[in-house]
This record gives sequence, structure tokens and C-alpha cells, in this order.
Amino acid sequence: MGVPAFFRWLSRKYPSIIVHCVEEKGKECNGVRIPVDTTKPNPNEVEFDNLYLDMNGIIHPCTHPEDKPAPKNEDEMMVAIFEYIDRLFNIVRPRRVLYMAIDGVAPRAKMNQQRSRRFRASKEGVELVEEKNRMREEIIQRGGYLPPEEIKERFDSNCITPGTEFMDNLAHCLRYYVADRLSNDPGWRNVTVFLSDASVPGEGEHKIMDFVRRQRAQPNHDPNTHHCLCGADADLIMLGLATHEPNFTIIREEFKPNKPRPCALCGQMGHEIKDCQGTAREKQGQHDEFADTMPAAEQEFIFIRLCVLREYLARELTMASLPFPFDFERSVDDWVFMCFFVGNDFLPHLPSLEIREGAIDRLVNIYKDVVHKTGGYLTQNGYVNLERVEMIMQAVGVAEDNIFKKRKEDDESFKRRMKEKRKRMKAEQQGPAYLTTGQFAPHALGRRDRPEPVQNARHQAYDMRMQSREQHNKDAAQSLKAMIRNGGNSSAGPSDSSDSRGVKRKAEDSDSEPEPEDNVRLWEEGWKQRYYKTKFDVEVTDEDFRKKVVKSYVEGLCWVLRYYYQGCASWKWYFPFHYAPFASDFKDIKDMFTEFEKETKPFKPLEQLMGVFPAASGNFLPQTWRNLMTSPVSSIIDFYPDDFAIDLNGKKYAWQGVALLPFVDERRLRAALADVYPDLTPEEVKRNSLGSDIMFVGKSHPLSDFIHELYRAETQEGTEIPVELCHGIQGTLNLDDDPILPDKPVRSPIPMLRDISQNSAIGVKFKDPHYADGFVFKAVLLPGAKIPNKVLKPGDWEKGNREPWRPQLGFNPNRQQAHLDQSGFRALGHSLNRNQHGGGQYSNTPPPSNYQHGNYRPPHSGGHQPFPHSRQNSLLGAPPSFHQPQYPR
Repeated sequence: MGVPAFFRWLSRKYPSIIVHCVEEKGKECNGVRIPVDTTKPNPNEVEFDNLYLDMNGIIHPCTHPEDKPAPKNEDEMMVAIFEYIDRLFNIVRPRRVLYMAIDGVAPRAKMNQQRSRRFRASKEGVELVEEKNRMREEIIQRGGYLPPEEIKERFDSNCITPGTEFMDNLAHCLRYYVADRLSNDPGWRNVTVFLSDASVPGEGEHKIMDFVRRQRAQPNHDPNTHHCLCGADADLIMLGLATHEPNFTIIREEFKPNKPRPCALCGQMGHEIKDCQGTAREKQGQHDEFADTMPAAEQEFIFIRLCVLREYLARELTMASLPFPFDFERSVDDWVFMCFFVGNDFLPHLPSLEIREGAIDRLVNIYKDVVHKTGGYLTQNGYVNLERVEMIMQAVGVAEDNIFKKRKEDDESFKRRMKEKRKRMKAEQQGPAYLTTGQFAPHALGRRDRPEPVQNARHQAYDMRMQSREQHNKDAAQSLKAMIRNGGNSSAGPSDSSDSRGVKRKAEDSDSEPEPEDNVRLWEEGWKQRYYKTKFDVEVTDEDFRKKVVKSYVEGLCWVLRYYYQGCASWKWYFPFHYAPFASDFKDIKDMFTEFEKETKPFKPLEQLMGVFPAASGNFLPQTWRNLMTSPVSSIIDFYPDDFAIDLNGKKYAWQGVALLPFVDERRLRAALADVYPDLTPEEVKRNSLGSDIMFVGKSHPLSDFIHELYRAETQEGTEIPVELCHGIQGTLNLDDDPILPDKPVRSPIPMLRDISQNSAIGVKFKDPHYADGFVFKAVLLPGAKIPNKVLKPGDWEKGNREPWRPQLGFNPNRQQAHLDQSGFRALGHSLNRNQHGGGQYSNTPPPSNYQHGNYRPPHSGGHQPFPHSRQNSLLGAPPSFHQPQYPR
């Protein structure tokens, strides 16, 4: 979801939701790698049933990583993806289901954001090449050294889009990977694997949520299934809460800011391309054997426990004296809905609501104040009560003026602090304004030689005064020359070097960055008039236009919530503006939305490529389709501008701004494509068709024989899965056109990997359970669901308990606490010297060796005789082992 700061805000406000993953590593014996046995209990002391992988969050870091060398070709990329999935499977160890979902064709509302991202990526790639060429010429002219430029084709990450050959190859490779693991890895033996590749419409995470929703609506669903979803997007937290499953956990990479990246020009660490000096690289290792290795630690993972987040929200959202019964599940849905106002992938956030300024807390406080007047909750099962939402928006609108003024004050305060910090850092780098020289020059502490006596001190002091006066005269002369060159302007101060003499310094600060011009000035009177004039080119008095923008935004709120709770309500709807209205504009919105258009269909993969790709990525399209992007006589050439403006919209960096791209007109696009559709080859026609999910099971799975019998009978009609054979999972099975069958070899699509000669996996098409039109998935806890044990400290703990509160670490509430015996405390005391009062970090360090010749003895306390010890024999040892037959789920 488009809320870059959401997870940071959430983890700081609710810190107990985070648990660091315990990962068991494979071993190596005599050069042979021994893989981890994933059939053993999970080392995280919890057993997961289902693991869901949002594959695009895996594909991108594996194909173009930022912290290590990129793979040389597609084969290496595929192997990196396999290894990443293996790591996740090792950490989570699902016992029932592994669901891998790749982004397919997205709804039209999402395509606008995809289009913006891909156009930006293309533009940034071109700008990077131009900057590299410019910097290379400058450095070579200065006589600097740069390694020879590699003739290497740049990997265009835009190919990670449905309909490309890359995504088709990835689907084939993943089928091979699943068959290999089901045939050879004991941990996969009884797992049901689902693969939803890029030919299946829908975003990856929403295909997963659709699977969860449709399964939990079945009567045989286990309400205590423990789900684990992998992905880095913030919207996964919202989606997990929207399921109302009591056991839902998210696994993601631990974010570590300011990770070092190599210079794009010379490949060395420690500087960016703009600061590259062209110095020769230092030798890495005695024989330069580490030249191609980058100093990067392996990425670690964390769990986000949504059951603990639900505990936090229960404390925050519980309200007393309501005129209607309090329902915690409904209040969670309202909280999810309010988070949409600070940003999502489908709507721009409201100008007055910034998550960094505590916008969600402000909305929650307003919600708790207003809910007594609304007479009920804002949402129910993904449907919005607009009359109640209007009351929330009007309350935000009243505070908008103060919000904008406070934002300006905070921004100015931040700039002042940064300016003072830069001055302090500059002063520290320059050192003191004057240093004594000669006999009075400062010396480093701890010098072994004796200080020399001062000789002729008066003459030395006279020399220093003369030196100081000469320097002062030089500065005054330089200042006078600079003033004359600037036409008598005395603002130019003395220069520090001959290169900068006569250059006028900035009024604020010589090293301050230029500020982007802000014509709206939300902190000044008349901000609404300027906003609509600047962003929409209309007058604020144009009430009809403002209502049109608000109506579209209200439709968007209804669409997004429906998307999260019921599935895609319309494949065609999208927000047709680049900017959002103000909260104070939400007036009379009750009747602004009725219903979405029924039975809309998604784009086909190649059609989506035409809607989101810039002309620079046209090589992924058929030739005649590509010409529509570049030909001057093309009827849709205006969809593909070579350059476009980026409105910073009050932000500092270009990636935070708004890309002002023209919206794609679907009717014009389809009309233009009708002329080139006959040019598609059979392979391109196949890539342009919509596919279906594939279910894989191993030979030992209870469902294997049933599927095998379907192939023997050549059943052409869909067959329902018997409930008792697959942990209550239901759906319809159809025969695959190119099936993976047991006892039939599977060819490897990657030359470096072997074929599977003894395959024991079987694959079949799978379709989720079908429900009638108008069916509403209930956003409630299912009957029989067991709420996990509380993790947070009760508010009344001190009143009824004398012992201190022990926080739960990890998933297991019964984990035994590690403890030290007396010998452990003695070793700790010797290492840390706790009984010594006063002194600093090195107060107990032995003196230099020349003192050891006397009768010196190290000080000690407590009456104990000192004994020699090292780090090795002062280790505390491992915590006591424990055995638990089954971990909580």
C-alpha cells in the first residue's frame, strides 16, 4: 500500500507485535551440504498451518538486489528465487498449505499507480545513464581513474509485469521447483501447494485474500487455522485484520535503514555517484581475492503478530456508554477504513492527513468523539455508511487550517535544527579557529617521551602574535577584494580558498539545499483557492467541479473497502484525478454513491502492458503493438510521453512527488489494438490469455490418488474436492493441459539444474468455491475460534499481583526463563566488575607492562581470591533445554 511510513509508525506505537524469527541453518560436512530437516518442530515454538507468499516481494529483490551483485542472467535469477522460498519455508514450516501468488492483471484502479511507477523507473534509468556519462567525462578529464565500462545489458525491472516472456518463463520454472521439492524434500510431503501465476487476474495479495475468504465461508473450514503471510507491503497488515482470523501472522524482511550501496560509477562503497572522485580501488585481500564481494550481511526476517495488534486495538478502540452495543470486530473494520485516508495504492491521501504527523491517531480520537452521534459504526462487511463518514470528515475539516499552520511551523523548526547541526558538524571538521604552534603546540595524550621544557617563552609568544596578525590581514584583504568584485556588496565574507574568492554566499547558509517552490502555501490564508487553481486549474467557486472530485473520491473509498473485504467490485473503476480534495469538501456525500457497474472484465495481459509501459519498455511487446507507442501517426501516441513533469506537491524528493501522466482512455486503447490483434503469433496469443491456479500434491498426500484417477478417467467436467482429503479445503478441479504427473520425468527449464527423473508430484487446475452473485462474506469471528492467550500486560496487574510482570518473548507463553547458577553469577561479576564503585570503563584494566616488574596486584573486592580467566571460560552457557511435544498454534 502507498503508505511508506505506515509500518514504521505501527511498530513504534505497538512494539510488542514484532518477534524476530529464529532460523535454523543448514550444515556442511566434508564439503557436502546437509539441508535443514523441516519435518522437525518449528524452532520459533509455533506451528503454522498455511504459508502464503506474495511473490512479487520475492521476485524484485532476487532479480535486481540493492545490497549485493545482481544475477548475471535469468537462470541465476530463478535459482535465487528458489533459494529465497526455501529460506521462508525453513523458517515458517507450514503443515497444510503453501500458496504462491504472482501479480496478474490488476484492476484499472491499480494500473494508474503501476503506470506511474514504470514511467518513473524508465525515466530514472535514462537519467542515471546520462549522469554516469557526464561524471565519467569529468573524472577522466581531471585525470582520475575509473574501471572500464562493462558492456552489460541493463535489466529492465518493468519485465516483471504480466504478459512478458520473463513472467511466462518464471511460471514454468516455479512448476519445476514445486515438483522437485514435493518429490525430494520430506518437509513438503504432506503440504498442498497452490501456484497462481501472472496469467491469473488479480494482485498477488488479493488473490491470497480471496482464497482465505472463500475457504473460511465453507462449513468445513477450521476456524483455528494459523495463517502466515509473507510480504513487505503495509496493506498486508490491513488485509490480515480484515480476515478476522484469530491466528494471523505476517513475515517480512527486517528493514535496516541506511544500508551501504556501491557507487554506480566506480563500484566502490562509501560514496554516491555525485561524490565520486575516481580514485583507484584498494586491493581487497592479499591477492585481491575479495574484489567482487560486497560487505553485506544476510537479510533477517521478523514476524508481525496480528493477534497482539488486535490486543492493542482493543485497548484503544473500546468505548464506554455507547448508545449501541460495542462490537470490537466492527471497530477494527472502522480502524482499517480510516487508515485508507492516509494513503493507499488506489487513491491519493487527503492533503491534511500525513501519517508522520499522527494522522491515524487524530482520526481515531475524532472517531471516538463522533461515534456517539453517528448512532453506529462506519462500515459493515466492507460496505460504507457515508452519512457517518461525513461527520468524521467534517470534524477533520474544522481542524485543517491549524493542521497546515502547525505543519509549516514543524517544518521550519526542523530546518533550523538541521542548519545548526550542519554548522556544528562543519565546525568539528574544521577544528579550532586558532592553534598554538611551536613549543606550545598541543600533543597527543599518553606519549611515552617526556615533555620538553619551554625555552625563550616571550619570543615564542611574540612569533604567535605576529602570525595571527598576518592571517587576520590576509582575511581582510580577501574580503575587500570580494566586495569590490561583487559591486560593493559587503555580504561576501572572507574566502577559505582561492577558488571561491569573490563568490557571494547564500543569505541563509552556504551549504543549504535549494527548496522547491511551493505555490499553494497551505499555511497562508486563501490556501483552498490556490490549491484548486494550481492543481486542477479551476476556481474554488466552481462548486460543480469540486463535487465531481469529491464524488470520485467517495466512490474510491467505497471501492477500496469492498476490494479488501469482498473482492474486486469493478475492474473498470479508477480515480480520474492526480490530487485529492480537502476533508472540508466532504459535504452532502450520503447520496453520492449508489453501486458499481456489474460484470466488468479485467484487461488481457498484453493490453495491460500497453496501458502501463512507457515506450522505452516496448521491446517486451510485439512489433506492431510497439509501433503504436512510437509512431507519430499512432492514434494513441499521446499515452506515451517521452518526458513528463513531477509535482513535488509539498514534498522534498522526486520519488515522493506526483507523476503528471495522462490517463489511459480504455475505449481509445481497445480501438487502436483491434487493428494489431491479428499480428499476434500463437505463442503471443497464449501469453495474452487468462489462466487458472494450479494445485500440486505429493504421492503420499491423501488427495494424490483421487487426482490421478481424474486423469485416468479423462474427466472433462469440474470435480469438487472431497472435504476429508485436504484439511477441509474445498474447490473445483479440472485437468491441466500440460500436467505434471507422478512417475513421469520433469524437464528442468534451467540448464544448471538437473531434470527430475523420479517425480512423485501431480498437478491439476484449481478453482476457488463459487458463490452466488450478491453473496456477502461476513467480517466476523467464526464460531469455535479460540482467541490466543493475552500477551500484553493487563492494566490492573499491579493491583492484584505482587510479583513483577514477565513479558512474553516469542510465540510460546510457557517458555522457561533462562537463569544463572552461583558459578554463572561469579563469572559475570568478574567480567563486569559490578561490585566496584566509581571508575570507568577501563578502571580495572591492568597497567602497562613496565609496572609488572614490581609487586603490583590487580584490585579486587568481596574477599574472593582472583583467578585467571578468559572470555571462553567466562561464558554463561546455554539456557536450560526443554522439551515440549506440541507448540501453540
